[in-house]
Amino acid sequence: MSSGVTPWWRNRRLIPWLLQAVVGLVVLVLVAFLLGNLVRNLTNAGLLLTWSWLGNPSGFEISETVIPFDASMPYWRALMAGLMNTLRVVLFGLFGATLLGVAVGTASFSSNGLLRLLSRIYVELIRNIPLLLQLVFWYFVVFLSLPNGAAALQMPGVVLAKSGLYLSWFDSALQWQLPLLENGVWQAPLRISVEFAALLSGLVIYSGAFIAEVVRGGIASVPKGQWEAATSLGFSPLLTLRRIVLPQALRVIVPGLNSQYISLAKSSSLAVACGFTDLYSVAETTLNQTGRAIEVMLILLGSYLVIDLVISALMNGLSGLVQLRER
Repeated sequence: MSSGVTPWWRNRRLIPWLLQAVVGLVVLVLVAFLLGNLVRNLTNAGLLLTWSWLGNPSGFEISETVIPFDASMPYWRALMAGLMNTLRVVLFGLFGATLLGVAVGTASFSSNGLLRLLSRIYVELIRNIPLLLQLVFWYFVVFLSLPNGAAALQMPGVVLAKSGLYLSWFDSALQWQLPLLENGVWQAPLRISVEFAALLSGLVIYSGAFIAEVVRGGIASVPKGQWEAATSLGFSPLLTLRRIVLPQALRVIVPGLNSQYISLAKSSSLAVACGFTDLYSVAETTLNQTGRAIEVMLILLGSYLVIDLVISALMNGLSGLVQLRER
């Protein structure tokens, strides 16, 4: 006579947990084996992981930094300076690409046929050319071809020369200071190097094309009746877009922006093509000088991973805010 107790091998709630536990155990054993093998090989080669070299003087200069740095400072400071340069490019890039992408994406719905055509040409032209080639174009063909001295391109408050981009700003006495040419050299309160300008231009224009498509898709997802209802109420096209369409389109746009923002952050590592000293460039120099390939690569991988995870977390939070909540 059956006792009425289900054997454990026929328990449908227990078996999945046991299988997951077995798979997890196998993965842990495999990872432990690989790490043990790595440590043994590094020990035999005399390259066991160590971080003491981070305190040694770096011995190299960085052309432009957000934080004070010179060759006498340690490697960790050099890596930090490179990281700050990367963050500067990423932040300005995200801001510029978003503005450009939103402008071009909304232009796709303009009643002006020429504007719609130009927006399509921009998107199709830019997104089908590799980013690396575009960075090389902006740096070598555009910015390094600019004239210097008195022949530099001069606009109100802005001077664009081969030596950099000079901008008007307040000086130490809080007086508005325009760019001045002194002994053939431009001087201004704010100067942006051509390397930074080329990298930023390439990232903004390239990512802006993809963001424009994300924005266009989001606006297209809003029912046409919303436009017609707003028009019947006397709303202008711009007011309809700003007050009615875009708030609804954000539910579709924000998840797509997440991927584009992460892609821009990762693409910033191509800064070496423009000669800009970012985290990757500093890490490469550090690796060549110290020979600590594994440690340097771990720092590099971890830094970009953290940057992308932060962007993803912020965008996921924003996506949750713009989603409709059922009552």
